[in-house]
Amino acid sequence: MTFDEFLASINNDQPAPELSETLTSLWWDKKGNWDRAHAIAQEIPTTRGSAVHAYLHREEGVLWNADYWYGRAGRTRPEISLEEEWTQLVIEMLAS
Repeated sequence: MTFDEFLASINNDQPAPELSETLTSLWWDKKGNWDRAHAIAQEIPTTRGSAVHAYLHREEGVLWNADYWYGRAGRTRPEISLEEEWTQLVIEMLAS
């Protein structure tokens, strides 16, 4: 799946079943369902899952919690817009 295909899929009622958990979480976030996105992300015990989890807490505005998850992901909080970070995460997750 390409980034453009992923972005277009946001118009669907449900994410594609072949999406990874991280992409499913990001899909629900873009769809406007932060709670569902967070529920998925917090159950992914990988560094990529932690990166998505961190992004979601940054979006929520709880930076101390975001920073904890960025640390778990081996990253630091980026100084880019949330939209840019979301895009970067989707591209990264599609490539893996």
